[in-house]
Amino acid sequence: MRERGRAVVVGAGVSGLTTALCLRAERFSVTIVADRFAPQVTSVVAGALWEWPPAVCGYHHDQISLERSKAWCMTSYRRFIDLAGDPATGVHFRPAVFYFTSRVEERSSDLRKMNELRDQVQGFRHDASLIQENGVSPAYGVVDAYMHMAPMVDTDQYMDWLRQSAVRAGCEIRQQFVPGSLRDHEAAIRSAFGADIIANCSGLGAMQLTPEPMYPLRGALVRVKNDGRRFPRITAAHCVSHDESSGGQDIVFIVPRGEDMLVLGGLAEADEWSTDIGLHNHQPVRDMYERCLRFLPQLAQGEIDPAEPVRAGLRPFRRANVRVDHEAGTSIIHNYAHGGAGVTFSWGCAREVAETAAMLWDASVRDRSNAQISMPFPAASAAANT
Repeated sequence: MRERGRAVVVGAGVSGLTTALCLRAERFSVTIVADRFAPQVTSVVAGALWEWPPAVCGYHHDQISLERSKAWCMTSYRRFIDLAGDPATGVHFRPAVFYFTSRVEERSSDLRKMNELRDQVQGFRHDASLIQENGVSPAYGVVDAYMHMAPMVDTDQYMDWLRQSAVRAGCEIRQQFVPGSLRDHEAAIRSAFGADIIANCSGLGAMQLTPEPMYPLRGALVRVKNDGRRFPRITAAHCVSHDESSGGQDIVFIVPRGEDMLVLGGLAEADEWSTDIGLHNHQPVRDMYERCLRFLPQLAQGEIDPAEPVRAGLRPFRRANVRVDHEAGTSIIHNYAHGGAGVTFSWGCAREVAETAAMLWDASVRDRSNAQISMPFPAASAAANT
């Protein structure tokens, strides 16, 4: 089948690699360019539990953004179900239980989210008896719960699978730093990569590539062995969302990672840039860990991973929430600032980018056939593809 134009994807985290695959599916030639690849990207630090927005650590409040997010996350949900059938992907489809310190019906935001969610997912169950069934400490104070089946991603394995899939699909990968403003250097970037379209999937790096004010929401995960030796293997995720009225760190995030590991969170520290934090040099990480142990007492018998006890990373945020759009008058399509929901939104956002690119390309072909140039960019590879 005849290919469309050429695209360069800036960034090689989960959003960049997924966008590259979706652009290939839309018949674009693709070059992925990034200065860092897994495991030196934030995506490998992600909790990587699929969630209906807003996520436990998502911090997305803008209603327009949330409505778009629901469509993105459901696209990803369906794709992850398919991927969970292939052990090579590192994607698992497991129960996820969400707990509440008041009855769901007593808080309109919780009730609205539950009612939206229940018809979208498999295996939904709203039942306070989930608390006792899962060994949650009665002293913790949760009184209600619901569960559903959810994708959970082993980020090390999945990022490797994504990169290999991109190579198999014919994407070129280059390790290279892209400096300065994408808009200001658009012509030079397109010339350097022979690109018709630039997909900006640069995460927190977007603050250097756009005039966009960005900020990190620092997170950390404690890694605990889940091999069944010290306590029965935990095969479900357990989460308590942040209560904004509390004013402090109160998230509980316990998620199986692969076959023999748990990740315990969560931490959400705005405008903190250092990732040199751990159990012994940052009290909030210690508090986070101990909070999870109080919630699920059997974890106190667990063994922290001696090779890598803690992972820390910087979730990429902007004040206006996620950005997925075509920058008018340019060949640039943005896909960044996913915050704590990068994995959850990955396939939905990537497909929107690819569909936008296809629409722009097809419109440019029609315009050229009518001897008009209404597109902001003449296709660099038009001679080879039209």
